[in-house]
Amino acid sequence: MDHGITSKPKTSPLVLLLVVLTWLLSVSVATPALANGLAGTPPMGWNSWNQVRCYDLTEDVVKHAADALADTGLRDAGYQYVVVDDCWQAPARAADGSLQADPTRFPHGIADLADYVHSRGLLFGIYAVPGSRTCAMANDAYPASGIGSLGHERQDAETFGRWGVDYLKYDWCNADTVDGLDREAAFEKMRDELAALPRPIVYAISEYGVSRPWTWARPVANLWRTTNDLIPTWDSVLATIDQQAAVAVHSGAPGGWNDPDMLQVGNGTLTADESRAHFGVWAVLNAPLFAGTDPAKLSDTDLATLANPEVIAVDQDFAGGQGRRLDSGPGYQVWGKPLSGGGFAVVLLNTGSTTATVSASIPGSWTVRDLWTHQDVGTGVTATLRPHAAALLKLTPR
Repeated sequence: MDHGITSKPKTSPLVLLLVVLTWLLSVSVATPALANGLAGTPPMGWNSWNQVRCYDLTEDVVKHAADALADTGLRDAGYQYVVVDDCWQAPARAADGSLQADPTRFPHGIADLADYVHSRGLLFGIYAVPGSRTCAMANDAYPASGIGSLGHERQDAETFGRWGVDYLKYDWCNADTVDGLDREAAFEKMRDELAALPRPIVYAISEYGVSRPWTWARPVANLWRTTNDLIPTWDSVLATIDQQAAVAVHSGAPGGWNDPDMLQVGNGTLTADESRAHFGVWAVLNAPLFAGTDPAKLSDTDLATLANPEVIAVDQDFAGGQGRRLDSGPGYQVWGKPLSGGGFAVVLLNTGSTTATVSASIPGSWTVRDLWTHQDVGTGVTATLRPHAAALLKLTPR
């Protein structure tokens, strides 16, 4: 089967020009992004949660991840942040009310761990919550109390600054139902405390898209989750892709990014084709790219996917709007975004269970490059794809 965009008239460059102008205008009138000077491009790194979840999180796991990012070349490809997710905390705060690391799994403390990560040429991130209870306390029976930032926002921000934190993941974890908090007010409070620090800290908030944060979070945070947790199955990846279609019109901008959750490349049941499709769509979405598996144990294929410089360049290129779904139907989707220099990146996605040809009719005259094979493939925007596979094409004006 052959599917494609049917722009009318499909050969008119004026149609494409109007699309681009509308795209740029929708961004230019948006609320300004958080003015902390950070996350000018979508942040990239590693996060511990998808790899070890809660009880297997240790300082050695984090150090080994930092080592592997450096040794595999992922650090040099752009994966800068090493983020320690939930379950790093001791069961209770210290006598002065400050957060402290679990003494068994993090015997040398967080400041020492941050120093180690920095010594590997990387940046260090940590996890906290605006309420009284972390997600692991609710969902993993993590035996702790009082380790949320509620009532300790300034103290925790100052602690993170002293420890050498460069990135904060601030996770909602039912703070509305448990603590009666308002999302915007709670996230703004920590934003203001971080802003008062002498140390710059990227601010990532996560409330799973419940209150449509893409409509209000631009002046609050550098990135905001748009969906519930992604799991390593094709159904979950595809459902998350579908959810981004409505979100994309509220594009982020340099300093503020829609976040469809951490990468699942190398995890679960995803095939190599599915992992490339997942990564390629995230790149066109200008999504933050956080690996969620042991970088030292990546297969050669998955490492090549995550480290592909041409695909990463698409993700890091914000030219007026993140990727949008241009066309879809039974068994296929087409996504695209403008690139600097007047070109486009286009994803042709086979969502069906049989091999299919997916095509797009993009007005203009193009040289087309396949970013997975690193080869120029002519002038047509078309590909024959295995089930759940995607072509990522770069269109350069001829």
